[in-house]
Amino acid sequence: MTAPAAARRDYSLTGPEAGRAAARGLVEADWYRPPIDPDRLHELAARTNRRAAVDTALWLGLLAGTGALAWLALGSWWAVPAFAAYGALYGGAADSRWHEMGHGTAFRTGWLNDAVYYLAAFMLLREPTLWRWSHARHHTDTIVVGRDPEIAFPRPTGRWSLAATFLGLRTIPPMVGRIFKHAAGRLDGAAKAFVPRSDWPRVVWEARVYAAVLVGVAAWAAAAGTVVPLLYVGLPSIYGVWLLVFFGITQHAGLQEDVLDHRLNTRTVYMNPVLRFLYSNMNYHVEHHMFPTVPYHALPALHAEVGRHLAPAVPGVGAAYREILASLACQARDPAYETDRTVPGADEAGGGPGRIDVGQYLWARARSLDSGSRFDLGPAADLPTGGMRRVDVDDRTFAVCRLDDGALAVTDGICTHGRAHLAEGRVAGCEIECPKHNGRFDARTGQPVRRPARTPIAVYEAEVVDGRILSCLAPRNRQGTDAA
Repeated sequence: MTAPAAARRDYSLTGPEAGRAAARGLVEADWYRPPIDPDRLHELAARTNRRAAVDTALWLGLLAGTGALAWLALGSWWAVPAFAAYGALYGGAADSRWHEMGHGTAFRTGWLNDAVYYLAAFMLLREPTLWRWSHARHHTDTIVVGRDPEIAFPRPTGRWSLAATFLGLRTIPPMVGRIFKHAAGRLDGAAKAFVPRSDWPRVVWEARVYAAVLVGVAAWAAAAGTVVPLLYVGLPSIYGVWLLVFFGITQHAGLQEDVLDHRLNTRTVYMNPVLRFLYSNMNYHVEHHMFPTVPYHALPALHAEVGRHLAPAVPGVGAAYREILASLACQARDPAYETDRTVPGADEAGGGPGRIDVGQYLWARARSLDSGSRFDLGPAADLPTGGMRRVDVDDRTFAVCRLDDGALAVTDGICTHGRAHLAEGRVAGCEIECPKHNGRFDARTGQPVRRPARTPIAVYEAEVVDGRILSCLAPRNRQGTDAA
């Protein structure tokens, strides 16, 4: 749609747009989510080491293979395509691996996600802790100007700026400069805006490790009198970034800003199997933003479940680029221009065109027993292993779940980090995973066990009497202690 011409906005996190976003109710707000059966969502969110191991081994194998070919081809023109392929896998395909491992959804085993995350983060020159918090903010306030630190194509993005982005000239030098600035112990204002103070030392030490490795490789190249070491570590982050941008531009570029509906600011684009492998199925990007607990390999199945409630998927990469380039050209003349998206109405989607009531996850409104000393939270038989339900008592919300060992757990229903309904998340062993940022809490103690969750939730005693789940709903742990 076309809007009156407007001046360029301040996309920084420390400018006036941040306050305007808060005043408009766009900060940590409720977002549209399409209806889906909670038990089906739990099935789709299941994790497995096998699939992630196969895909990761194939990616690393291709990386090693192209690197070996490039080494063997040194001194000939065959080294050019070999290094080009190596760089694309290093500085491009690493992006979706960094992304999925950062969400903790690829592997079932947490340390495997973390290991690949740190490797991919270095390949992309992304400081690990800094970018964890950056991406959490991106999911909280997606494409909200003044809040989202990952708006890659601010308006207007002209043709030269776009070309510089594909070449890494607009993004990589500032990232390297930021690494050395943080290594010196000086965090910039944007980092301070979304990284908790307790994690600032971690950011500094990670930057120092990055700086030491980069300086070490550069010194090695200088001492050896050859650029070859840098062609394997450091420079691939630049000459391979084009693949990262090739995929990344399809996510949000040209779409609406400052809306609370991912159907309006995010694209799903159909891609062929090769591109989907390189991109880890992140072409189903609307679905990912709506349900970040679902791992990459299940996104096509998730699309089949909720696709009728979304804007039509773009039929291919070519169609996506035609739309994006046309939008960017219009925004170069009028920064307020936005690509419009047609979302299903009531007749098409089987529901209203507005926000789906989160009550679709509401299992029961608890009945008071014994003059309010105990509450009936629902039938125990209807809660399967690994299942989780929302129960409301007046203006309070709780999550009732059956852990993987069969034990019942009752906790606060709202995440202490992202203000999301925990019952829309998933049970992982004895932990509850938030549906918004993949933070986790121990359901037995309420303690946060995975960032960005940092503040405990309350847990409550529960028992089964005559087939019903009963609880006095008095917390048995302390809340409000900010975890380190």
